[in-house]
Amino acid sequence: MAAVRSSDASRPLRRTARVIGHALYMPITGPAKGVRKFSNAHGAGESGLGRLIELHAVNGAGDVMITVALASTVFFSVPTDEARGRVALYLAITMAPFTLLAPVIGPLLDRLPHGRRAAMAIAMLARAVLAIAMSGAVATGGIELYPAALGCLVASKAYGVVRSAVVPRLLPPQFPLVKANSRVTLAGLLATGVAAPIGAGLHQVGVQWPLYGACVIFLGGTWLAFSMSPKVDSAKGERTAHLVEYGHRPEPRRAHTGGFRDAKSTRTGRFGSSGRTDRPPRPTLRTVGPSVLHGLQANSAHRALSGFLTFFLAFLLRDHPLPGLGAAISLGIVGVSAGAGNAIGTAVGAWLRSRAPELIVIAMLLLALTASVLAALFFSAVMVALVGAVAGFSQALSKLSLDATIQRDVPEEVRTSAFARSETVLQMSWVVGGGIAMALPLNASLGMSVAAAVMAAGAVAAVRGLLRAARRGAAHPRAA
Repeated sequence: MAAVRSSDASRPLRRTARVIGHALYMPITGPAKGVRKFSNAHGAGESGLGRLIELHAVNGAGDVMITVALASTVFFSVPTDEARGRVALYLAITMAPFTLLAPVIGPLLDRLPHGRRAAMAIAMLARAVLAIAMSGAVATGGIELYPAALGCLVASKAYGVVRSAVVPRLLPPQFPLVKANSRVTLAGLLATGVAAPIGAGLHQVGVQWPLYGACVIFLGGTWLAFSMSPKVDSAKGERTAHLVEYGHRPEPRRAHTGGFRDAKSTRTGRFGSSGRTDRPPRPTLRTVGPSVLHGLQANSAHRALSGFLTFFLAFLLRDHPLPGLGAAISLGIVGVSAGAGNAIGTAVGAWLRSRAPELIVIAMLLLALTASVLAALFFSAVMVALVGAVAGFSQALSKLSLDATIQRDVPEEVRTSAFARSETVLQMSWVVGGGIAMALPLNASLGMSVAAAVMAAGAVAAVRGLLRAARRGAAHPRAA
C-alpha cells in the first residue's frame, strides 16, 4: 500500500520533469527539424545538396562568431583614432597578403578535384584551431592576433571557392542552379542572424568566449564536410577555365564533343594539311561569349561597394553617429538594413530565375548607383538605411544572376573551375573596396560620392557589353 502511495506521489514530479525537459528540448530540436526540412526539400536531401546547405549554415555561424571577437578587439575596445590604426594594420597584415594569395587559391583547388570534401573539412578544422590560437591574444590585441586572422580569412575564402564549385554536382533533377545557390546563401544568412546575438552574449561572459563557440561550430562543420555525398569529389569531364578578355567570336561548337574536341584528340593532336599538330585551344571563358566576363565586372563593383561601405560607414558612424542616435544604434541600422536587403535579394533570386540574367545585373547596377548618388546628396538616417539595404539586395541578386550565366553559358567540363575563379576575383574586389575606404577622410558626402563612383565605373565597364549579350541571347536558353 505504501509503495502505491509513493508511486502516486512521484507521478506529478515525473510529469513536471517531462514538461520541463520538453520545454528545454524544443528550442533546439524545433529549429533543427525546420532547418533539415528546408535543406532537404525538393529532392535536395537525396542529391546531397541538403548537406551542403547545412554545412554553409555552420560556416556562416562560425564566421560571425570570429567577426564578433575581432570587432570587439580591433574596433570597439579602443578610441576611434587608435581603432582606425588597428583596422589599417588588420588590412595590411591580413587583407593585403590575401590579395596575393587569392589568385593562387583557384588554381590550387583545381588540382584537388577529387578532394573537395577534404578541402572543405580542412578549411573548417583550420579555423577551429586558429580560433583557439586567437583566444589567447584577443584580450590584448597583440600582433600575434593578425596572422591567425589572416589564416581564418584564407580558410574561409578557400571554403567559399570550393562550395561554389561543388554546387553544380549536387543539383537535384530539374533544380535550377540559381535556386540552389539562393537556398545555400539564404541558409548562411539565417545562421549568421541567429549566431550574431549568441556571439554578442558570449562576449559578455568573456572576450575569448565567441572564439570558443566558433571552435565548437567549426569542429561540427568538419564532420559535416566529410559526411557529404561522394559526388562532391567527382571531377568527371572537368577542365580548367581561365578568365580572359572576350576578344572575338567563339569558334563553332562541335555537337559530338559539347564544344571541345574529345579527350583523345586533346592529348595526341591532329595533323592538318600543313603537317603541324592541330591541337584544340585551351578552354577559356571567351569561348562562351561576354556575358560571364561582363557579369563578373558588374559583380566586382558590387563587392567593392560592400567592402567600401563596411569600413567607411563603420568609422563614420562611430565618430559621427546619426542625429539623435548613438554609435551602436547607428551601426546596427546599417547592419540590419544590409542583412535584410541581402536576404530579400536572395529570396527574390529564385522567383526571377526565368528572367534574362544580363538584364537583372544591369538593373542592380543602376539601382545601387542611384542609391549611392542619393546618399551623397541627402545623407541622413533614412538614406544610410536605404543605401545599406540596396547594397545588400543588389549584391545578392546580381551574384545569383552571375551564377545563372555561368550555368547557362559555361560548358559542364569547365564550369567548376569558372565558379572557383570568379569567386576569387570577387573576394579581391572586396579587399580593394575596403582599402579605398581606409584612405578617405570621414566625410559623409565625399564617401558616398566615392561609393557612387565605384558603381559608375562598374556600369561603364559592364552595361554596354551586357546589353549586347542580352540582345544576342535569344538563342540561349533562359537561365532556369
